[in-house]
Amino acid sequence: MHVHKKGALIAEINMIPLIDVSLILLIIFMVITPFLVQSQIQVNLPRATTGTKGPEEQIIKVQIAANGLMTVDGRRVSRTGLARELMLRFAKSYKKTVLVEADKTVPVERVVAVFDAAKKLGAGKIGIAVKQQD
Repeated sequence: MHVHKKGALIAEINMIPLIDVSLILLIIFMVITPFLVQSQIQVNLPRATTGTKGPEEQIIKVQIAANGLMTVDGRRVSRTGLARELMLRFAKSYKKTVLVEADKTVPVERVVAVFDAAKKLGAGKIGIAVKQQD
């Protein structure tokens, strides 16, 4: 506190510690956010005896959960935003391979809609993920 010429006290709030704490919190949230966003939805894949493993590189994964939740490479999308998200992914991928991981209870129409959207955007290969039957 400083004493003014006339004897009145001037009380000021020191803002530097508040700014330091807020910047540290901002940095912490920036570091943690990618881990929270990448959480994947749980999909119970159907079983098949003829399932084969494909190469893992350059594959765009579309997951459809039993409750209708859809993600593209871990990013949540709506049915209307699927085409835009696939277009953004196709711009970065030269093979344009799409793998659909749909829960076994998901109606076929939703899977066909994903296939249709991918084909309209120029997908090279389209596949559906299954579990190997024991």
